[in-house]
Amino acid sequence: MSAAQERRTLLERRTVVLAVGAAGAAAALTACGGSDGSGGAESVEQQPGSDGAGGAGGAVLAKTADIPEGGGVVFAAQKVVVTQPTAGQFKAFSATCTHQGCAVKDVTDNVITCPCHNSTFDAATGSPTAGPATQPLPAREISVEGDSITLV
Repeated sequence: MSAAQERRTLLERRTVVLAVGAAGAAAALTACGGSDGSGGAESVEQQPGSDGAGGAGGAVLAKTADIPEGGGVVFAAQKVVVTQPTAGQFKAFSATCTHQGCAVKDVTDNVITCPCHNSTFDAATGSPTAGPATQPLPAREISVEGDSITLV
């Protein structure tokens, strides 16, 4: 094989290896959290008061009594976590961790926890309190009317 043929074969092999590597990287990034936040996150069951309607169109997401003070509830189907940092103050955030797209699992003592890498977030602001996540959970808009909480 001539030197020119060897270089051409080497370049063809590199092209194949790079293409396979790029496809693998794209698949891994998709699995780790696409723009919809589904990123391989484990499923979290809906809690009491959830009607499974996604909170769209004015459907009630939860009753205020379903959200414990100093805690919260994760609604997996709607990808939202609703918290009650202090009595009568309700907040909502995306339930998708900003680190790698896993679903947050629970809210205890005003701390939202992601089970994948133990990132924690403030239940009143969504700001990270321990890493590896460095970005806050995006706020979600809710409406509280009477004893009903609706995802807007």
